[in-house]
Amino acid sequence: MSLRICILETDILRPELVDQYQGYGRMFERLFSRQPIAAEFTVYNVMQGVYPALDERFDAYLVTGSKADSFGSDPWIQVLKEYLLQLYGRGDKLLGICFGHQLLALLLGGKTERATQGWGVGIHHYDLAPAKAWMTPTMDKLTLLISHQDQVTTLPANATVIASSEFCPFAAYHIEDQVLCFQGHPEFIHEYSRTLLDIRQESLGEQIYQKGIASLDHEHHGTTVAEWMMRFVANKPATETL
Repeated sequence: MSLRICILETDILRPELVDQYQGYGRMFERLFSRQPIAAEFTVYNVMQGVYPALDERFDAYLVTGSKADSFGSDPWIQVLKEYLLQLYGRGDKLLGICFGHQLLALLLGGKTERATQGWGVGIHHYDLAPAKAWMTPTMDKLTLLISHQDQVTTLPANATVIASSEFCPFAAYHIEDQVLCFQGHPEFIHEYSRTLLDIRQESLGEQIYQKGIASLDHEHHGTTVAEWMMRFVANKPATETL
């Protein structure tokens, strides 16, 4: 039986990227199709105010990345925060990527802000904490594509770090068996990251841009993270109704 995943899409891609990539929801669907656990996905663009019906339940809700700041005051972000608190309060499983990772940390008692380290781009490497049961296949190190200038600087009190680096100490965390979040982008592919770097070359500055481009020679573990997320969702459902 397939897992049912609700993707809460929190961005609209730049016009020059839409034809090839459609949106983050579609990018996640392509990512999850490459891992072995059966799942089906429904995408709602919450930036445009689109949400599931009140009586519709999913096995998990995934909050995507966004150009917006998780600590921003945009009305759609305030609506999303209230919605996520409702989901968390009733015990639903929540997954967060980049913006979603930051927003859930902020919402559940942590802090996010503009990182003093500056932009993180390209391929990034993380140290991993001892593997949880759902972190299969197991690895010694984690490598992901990233694109962020904000970071979680204080974790919620009940959160456990599972991936970290000197540049990004709270790169991934989970809260018991209910919340799992990653700062990196498992759904990104090298070509998409290269295009983003080209678009932002001037604002990034030449040094960060060139370092980011050079890093793309490495592979990343996006498909493995996708499997971890689906194993996390399948492991001990957080509510009896799922």
